[in-house]
Amino acid sequence: MSSSITSCCHFYVERAGTTNRRTATWKSPRAAVIPCIHLPMRSNEVKNRTFAEDIKKLRLITAIKTPYLPDGRFDLEAYDALVNLQIENGVEGVIVGGTTGEGQLMSWDEHIMLIGHTINCFGGSIKVIGNTGSNSTREAIHATEQGFAVGMHAALHINPYYGKTSIEGLISHFDSVLPMGPTIIYNVPSRTGQDIPPHVIQTLAKSSNLAGVKECVGNDRVEQYTNNGLVVWSGNDDECHDSRWHHGATGVISVTSNLVPGLMRELMFGGNNPVLNSKLMPLVEWLFHEPNPIALNTALAQLGVVRPVFRLPYVPLTKAKREEFVKIVEKIGRENFIGERDVQVLDDNDFFLVGRY
Repeated sequence: MSSSITSCCHFYVERAGTTNRRTATWKSPRAAVIPCIHLPMRSNEVKNRTFAEDIKKLRLITAIKTPYLPDGRFDLEAYDALVNLQIENGVEGVIVGGTTGEGQLMSWDEHIMLIGHTINCFGGSIKVIGNTGSNSTREAIHATEQGFAVGMHAALHINPYYGKTSIEGLISHFDSVLPMGPTIIYNVPSRTGQDIPPHVIQTLAKSSNLAGVKECVGNDRVEQYTNNGLVVWSGNDDECHDSRWHHGATGVISVTSNLVPGLMRELMFGGNNPVLNSKLMPLVEWLFHEPNPIALNTALAQLGVVRPVFRLPYVPLTKAKREEFVKIVEKIGRENFIGERDVQVLDDNDFFLVGRY
């Protein structure tokens, strides 16, 4: 390093003198010329290394809810209790910071912290899949690097939304994140405004890191993929039973399992069971009467397992819908739902709505 500095100084002395001779060639400091000092994290460089084959085996994955304190910060005590209940009832994986977990309302610092917290506390008992997708490829790359660096087992990636791109852009976007580790691609056109066509998934399936697809288009698409050897999880709780037992789906990435994880496990592992599926349909329909996660947040608060705190723009369901939930719980059986307190109908003034946090 000292010789480089000397050469640099010598060069400027000569330039400042009366002659035009150059007696030295300027060389940059060694550290400045090392190429590619920042590379994406690879799965073999981080803890909890997991392969796509490990993810493909999962049948019941819960898109876990993120609870809040009255000031809008994460309620990690309630969160840990929720994840523990999922583990105790046989759930095999959790999506952290997905749509249900309101990743869209988190800063990336919050998001990565929650993924790391989940891994550190529960990574030995359940697979942790971080939602590190974005409509910005740059952000998706950065978040996925960080997610694997803190130990997540797999990433969930949505296609770019709002600022939609071309088919070639979709492939390039996913190709930018697939090399980092096991990946589930999430297709939900009702939220993104753009379907991911099957030929795009088939192209991406050349990567050994593609674990599978969370598919929300319907069971015809599920069957198309499974017939071609691709792993698919139903993204629709109302279709997941038929997806699993009649169309070849590996399982479900579920919202309903936040509330009744034991019954959802039975639905995915216990064989064809139309009676149980019909029993759960009123609950599923209630959960998706308004956009997810509005109803789930309301339900968990009324079960007493999270505080009744909403980060805006989400607000609780109406009093009439809250009363309807109590009747659904009574019909299915309180013992099948998480938590120990009696279900109750909360009043409007019981809820905290937080806009700044």
